[in-house]
Amino acid sequence: MIALREYAQKQVAVLGLGRSGLATAQALRTGGACPICWDDSKAARYKAAALGFSCADLANPAALSQAELLVVSPGIAHLYPRPAAAVAAALRMGIPLDNDIGLFFRALGQENGRITPPPCVVAITGTNGKSTTSALVHHILSAAGRRTHLGGNIGLSVLNLPPPSAGSVFVLELSSYQCELARVLTPDIAVLTNLTADHQERHGGIGGYFAAKRRLFAENTPGYAVIGVDEPAGQFLASQCLGGTTDNEVIRISAAQRLQGEGWHVSAPGGLLTESHHGQQVASVDLRPLAALLGSHNHQNACAAYAVCRVLGVPPEQIAQSMAEFPGLPHRGQTIAQAGGVLYVNDSKATNAEAARHALRTYRRVRWICGGQQKQESLAQLRAVASAAGAVVRAYVIGGDAVGFARQLRPLDCLVCTTMERAVSHALAEAKAGEVVLLAPAAASFDQYSSFEQRGAHFAALVKEGLQAMGGGAAP
Repeated sequence: MIALREYAQKQVAVLGLGRSGLATAQALRTGGACPICWDDSKAARYKAAALGFSCADLANPAALSQAELLVVSPGIAHLYPRPAAAVAAALRMGIPLDNDIGLFFRALGQENGRITPPPCVVAITGTNGKSTTSALVHHILSAAGRRTHLGGNIGLSVLNLPPPSAGSVFVLELSSYQCELARVLTPDIAVLTNLTADHQERHGGIGGYFAAKRRLFAENTPGYAVIGVDEPAGQFLASQCLGGTTDNEVIRISAAQRLQGEGWHVSAPGGLLTESHHGQQVASVDLRPLAALLGSHNHQNACAAYAVCRVLGVPPEQIAQSMAEFPGLPHRGQTIAQAGGVLYVNDSKATNAEAARHALRTYRRVRWICGGQQKQESLAQLRAVASAAGAVVRAYVIGGDAVGFARQLRPLDCLVCTTMERAVSHALAEAKAGEVVLLAPAAASFDQYSSFEQRGAHFAALVKEGLQAMGGGAAP
């Protein structure tokens, strides 16, 4: 754990007692601070109280009266669509806001000059692919013998990571929520995989969403910026970061085209990754045989991970070997079973239309399980991909508004199933050899599940149970 000594003998309020909130309270107490905590969930408060933390309703100004700071957990709104009651109280009282990410960077800053060589922080954000990219960077660096720690929006919360040590590398996945509120953001290497519409209600629109991501690059200029340029937002951000056409500290990456010109580029059109400096190719990796990195979206992730590891001095051949050994992440293009010539794939993390579009483009003849809590986005491009010849055989729509979701996919053949049980049952019964049963919801899970992980696990369990009942041998 990283001890937060800056607030020793001071009171700090902690709002939200999930994974990051509890870790923050523990890190504050370890550093000598006096945390006062709150969560609207009684169960969360009981858990905190059992660990010895004081709890008080932070929406009550009296509970905040002695607080030096209010630390807000990522899931709690601090501006849009409206501030949570405790946040609104803190804003009226002039109490600063921060989150665990900001506190992490502040704690590392206090170690400047004390650790040689200093620790390095790689911070990875983006609409899609940031988890896979983060895990892949961690995997490659670990295989290269580097002391590396993975956390943030994946794995451990940042304050539960080990204290910094000489030469250690922190690989952090950061969401827009985490980037937006952190008072300090000082990564050595900042990465943007891509940016498409998402979380618009929380950020007051696409402009606010982009601004939240941009803070990772703008608050304190990172030593290196790795930026996906397959969308206009990435192209614009790269342009803002570039010091000139020969700038080697901004590495542009693309899975859609071979990047040209001066500077440092990593591209993978068609799955053949190439690294170039000043217009000259210096290395290549064939991504096409890698089962854990199928599809153009994963090729973009691979480009980002490759660029980070090259900055950190890992040779291309070692990166290629590690990528070949990468097992992938659960719920992200994860093969569940293969039986009777049918492939069963869990991509429950495809929680928006763009992620689902990439998943559909990876396979042919798909029986597509989709739907859930739809976000504020159009399904038009997704419908076009799904309706293309040979793409989706049939869609099985789940979720509380399955009828409305299916209506947006017309004229695609859709079966309104509402529940995962019914969708999997129909897909298993109808699937033929050469087809793929794919869970890629294009929606959040919270109408029926507590998380995308729970949704994916339910799909996987139903597939395995269904195949066993059918008497088919399932090969994972």
